[in-house]
Amino acid sequence: MNPGGPSNSPRVDAVAAGHICLDIIPDLSQTTAAQFRQGFGPGRLTQVGAAAFSTGGPVSNVGLALHKLGVRTQLMGKVGDDLFGEAILRLLAAREPGLEAGMIVDAAASTSYTVVINPPGIDRFFLHSPGANDTFAAGDIRYERLESARLFHFGYPPLMHLMYAEQGDQLAETFRRARATGITTSLDMAYPDPASEAGQAPWPAILAAALPYVDIFLPSIEEILFMLRRPILRKLEEQAEGGDILPLVSPDLLADVACQLLDMGARVVGLKLGHRGLYVRTGGAAAMAGMGRAAPADVIAWADKELWAPCFCAHLVGAAGSGDATIAGFLAGLLAGLSAEQTAIAAVAVGGCNVEAVDTLSGLRTWGETMARVAAGWEQHVIDLAPYGWTYDASSRLWARRVPY
Repeated sequence: MNPGGPSNSPRVDAVAAGHICLDIIPDLSQTTAAQFRQGFGPGRLTQVGAAAFSTGGPVSNVGLALHKLGVRTQLMGKVGDDLFGEAILRLLAAREPGLEAGMIVDAAASTSYTVVINPPGIDRFFLHSPGANDTFAAGDIRYERLESARLFHFGYPPLMHLMYAEQGDQLAETFRRARATGITTSLDMAYPDPASEAGQAPWPAILAAALPYVDIFLPSIEEILFMLRRPILRKLEEQAEGGDILPLVSPDLLADVACQLLDMGARVVGLKLGHRGLYVRTGGAAAMAGMGRAAPADVIAWADKELWAPCFCAHLVGAAGSGDATIAGFLAGLLAGLSAEQTAIAAVAVGGCNVEAVDTLSGLRTWGETMARVAAGWEQHVIDLAPYGWTYDASSRLWARRVPY
């Protein structure tokens, strides 16, 4: 099923807003993890491949992924009047003329950029300058464009100063005004530097103010633990001894966090779990019925779901933008009218395609190609949730647990 049509249609189905930057991605695919650890130190020179330049952040990563999946999409972000800003606009227009039309050019700001360090076998890390994103405010959204669209997605408020300042007043105002148009709203996050102002922001209060206006909330488990359960995150990090905490995250912890987020106002919660897949928890039928123009046609079938979709086996080249691609797959599935189960599978399928290229978009396929790959029996990673009371559904290719327990 094709969730949309060409993005140059007079009407759009989705608006992707928030953070945008220029990603500079050195090719480290020929560098082993051991070579990387040995070579990246003071005074050392490590030879790498050519750098890829792409647009990054959710306006680009989610918005352009939706566009590639066939969803008519409008982009709303802010850049400076400089070379990096010009590069972003040219890269957007190169995808399709007109995709850059919704962007704001602020002559008083510099354009945001990120150097993405993404060596094989090591979790990626970033050198980031927020630039114009720090001046993005609720008034920068063109709400009249939301009135005819079905879905509004906003991303990375922890990397946008005005969105977390003053206990997130601008973030809550953005979503309050968006919801007033009758659109379905979606939010994702980013992991801030713990020592930064964003890292010290009162995230429980910020989320409590914004989530009553958010239909779909799609953070990573690391992000939401940092924001709401920091002592638990520290304990998991200590147990992992500097390694990956994801194998230590139990289904019961995911359920507890997801229920807290539903109680705070979200209607659908998706927790990204990296190589372990995607956990999805939905609210009751009454909550689901208030989701706006992109609400499922059968809210009863979507209500009270607890799902875990394992990742598909992919040839890992780079993980830049994989979480955003997963979000795009989820939102595209919702817009296509799929079931909750099919939507979760679509999310991890698009995320799986993403990691097969060094940049954020080259690995993605069209909607039809992605779904055909799934239908052809694309293998998934094996996880076992039976000891936790979950049941594997071979037809939907994911794990589920009955709610309420």
